[in-house]
Amino acid sequence: MSKARLIVFARAPVIGGAKTRLAAGIGKVMAWRAYRAMTAKTLRAVRDNARWQIVLAVSPDRAITRAFGKVWPDDLMRWPQGGGDLGARQARVLAGAGPIAIIGTDAPDITRRDVARAFALLKRHDAVIGPAEDGGYWLLALKGPAPRGLFEGIRWSSAHTRRDLEIRLRAHGLARIAYLRELADVDEA
Repeated sequence: MSKARLIVFARAPVIGGAKTRLAAGIGKVMAWRAYRAMTAKTLRAVRDNARWQIVLAVSPDRAITRAFGKVWPDDLMRWPQGGGDLGARQARVLAGAGPIAIIGTDAPDITRRDVARAFALLKRHDAVIGPAEDGGYWLLALKGPAPRGLFEGIRWSSAHTRRDLEIRLRAHGLARIAYLRELADVDEA
């Protein structure tokens, strides 16, 4: 296997630009502060240059060259997420060679150990899922490129998201699925 790649999905840390469901409960400024803190914490927690390369997949695409202080470190490679729903954006960044994993910035308890375990499990499994308490997932890792159509028909931001993903993985011949520990993700107050 080549060197693993960890893709971190991140929205530009600007007021009103991320965590809109959270903002509905605590206000835009508090949601912005929480998002900045979670993003910075996640990036610090998962860094391991010796074992994997981190790439920020940023949204909106025009934010790719922006500096956000200590939130988005300048030394990290950045890719635009592009348009479409979450599935289209994930398919785009997971189209490269593996091993490859994708995470967001809203599971603040993620650790370097979690990422290392995901890549280790890929040696014996086709895919690895980090399940979220709300029925979604906080990590998806694949041995190789995501099959075309993998994310079609998934009900995003619902209690069915992870189950839909499992069905799609199996439908594409990726039946050996391993699981990491369940984590909470921060979406709402």
